[in-house]
Amino acid sequence: MRFEAGRLLLGAALALVIAHPAAAQEKQETQDKQDKSELEHRGQELLTTNCARCHAIGRTGESTHPEAPPFRTLGSRYPIDALAESLAEGLSSGHPDMPEFRFEIADVDAILAYLNAIQDAGQKP
Repeated sequence: MRFEAGRLLLGAALALVIAHPAAAQEKQETQDKQDKSELEHRGQELLTTNCARCHAIGRTGESTHPEAPPFRTLGSRYPIDALAESLAEGLSSGHPDMPEFRFEIADVDAILAYLNAIQDAGQKP
């Protein structure tokens, strides 16, 4: 009887040791998804404030300015991450009457996360 109780305790301890890394990994993955979602939301807010006047910034819709591409199609022209430097140092290309924009690094990360999230499937180079 005593031997059986010891085996049960050992089995329970092993189960906890094995389950702990899996639970920790699951918790980390959940946190990562939440962080990514918050980052994408911040990027969407920045683009809404600064760009939505001319560009379609969502997964659907048309740009109000005829020369302003919908942001969901930018990935068909170049890798989205290649925009990081331009966004941080001053983005003034695009349509001729586009104002210059310069964003802080944290904002650039948020914008890139959002842009990557909305790209049309099959549009990436």
